[in-house]
Amino acid sequence: MENQNTHEGDVRLRPVEAEDDPFLLKVYASTRAAELSQTGWDAAQKETFVRMQFNAQRQHYQSRFPDAEHSVILKGNQTVGRLYVSDSAEELRVLDITVLPEHRSAGIGGAILRDLLASARKAGKPVRIHVEADSRCTGLFNRLGFTVAQEKELHVLLEWVPRGE
Repeated sequence: MENQNTHEGDVRLRPVEAEDDPFLLKVYASTRAAELSQTGWDAAQKETFVRMQFNAQRQHYQSRFPDAEHSVILKGNQTVGRLYVSDSAEELRVLDITVLPEHRSAGIGGAILRDLLASARKAGKPVRIHVEADSRCTGLFNRLGFTVAQEKELHVLLEWVPRGE
């Protein structure tokens, strides 16, 4: 998937580099903004919490999926999101796909996911992702042909299975 063009308005991926950490933290923080707005914490408390959770998530991904590809999503030359994918013999697991709020609903996530599905179809394996049960992105996954494979409290495992042509 590295440096792959999706042909949808110059959306592409590149491998994460060490200097991407501030951007990746910003992307992660965007996923927690609504939740943190309810806390009454000051900016420093929110930043401490987000940094702690970001580091915990990173450690979890590295220990559970050590061979995963970590990519930055670009639209043109602008960094707009992140994609973490683990490609094993059994499945293509999307660990995380997040587009910054100001770039959502522009087809970026769909373009990236369609490329992943094309790769999985060629390899003959399913694509799976865990999402929050009430996530607004489930509509996109449904349109792309994902179905619920498993439900657990606040999260669901979505799965796309390649069909024969």
